Amino acid sequence: MSDTTEAPKDRVAAVSHFIHRHFIWLLISSLMIAALLPGPGLSINEPDEAQHVLVGLALIAAMPIAGSSTAWTQNANGDVALSLALVLFSTLLSPLTTPLVFDAVEQMAAGEYAEALDRLESQGTSFLLIGCVVFPSILGIGLHRFLGEEKTRPAMPFLKLVNSVNLLLLNYSNAAVSLPQLVTDPDWDYILVTLAVALLLCIVGFVSGWLVSQMLRATRPQQISLMFALGMNNNGTGLVLASMALAQYPTVMLPVIFYNLIQHLVAGVVDSAWTKVIDKE
Repeated sequence: MSDTTEAPKDRVAAVSHFIHRHFIWLLISSLMIAALLPGPGLSINEPDEAQHVLVGLALIAAMPIAGSSTAWTQNANGDVALSLALVLFSTLLSPLTTPLVFDAVEQMAAGEYAEALDRLESQGTSFLLIGCVVFPSILGIGLHRFLGEEKTRPAMPFLKLVNSVNLLLLNYSNAAVSLPQLVTDPDWDYILVTLAVALLLCIVGFVSGWLVSQMLRATRPQQISLMFALGMNNNGTGLVLASMALAQYPTVMLPVIFYNLIQHLVAGVVDSAWTKVIDKE
């Protein structure tokens, strides 16, 4: 009798020991699964909130690499040329890749939220990306090459100022749609879940960049570039799309707003970590 009762205890102890011993790898695996297959995890939460988070994550994942990743790459002594190439390449492909992401996530969404993603996919998203992201990028590169470094350098402080003001106004305008409701009637469960999911997704992005660089046996500057590129998205465009097609779902913007903040915080941590590694060497 004692043997039969001890056997289950031994199996439980063995499983517990295995999880404890490999916990960090299991944790990383759970984050990667959450990024690639969020549906089951989101179903644990309330249905509407889960759909809001799912659509918000779709907006994040569908966007090209953020131009600010190049600035972080430069600060961390990464490969700036590779960083610029990755930003430009992902931006040029975005009219094709963004609708594909919306279509993939639409299969996991339900009801009106699937319809909202279908609207994002079909109602001018590609034209918006071409007009507001791809065309300005190509125009800026062309003007820079035409005018030359000496003529464009004096204008850079002014252009950076205009760009910063535009980004601040864009974030303010879009945040004004969703944040007042959260302040007056905060749903702390949704806020905490959204914050946690955005943080996990961002960490997975940076970790994926490091894993890809290891697989490719990249140099240290290239590793830095890949980490920032895969961890940072052009969420300004995502907020524009959300305000156009999802105005009736203001809380959908919250994951995008959180991710926009978190990606810079995580980038700062990564930058600090790389600086410490370089200093030790």
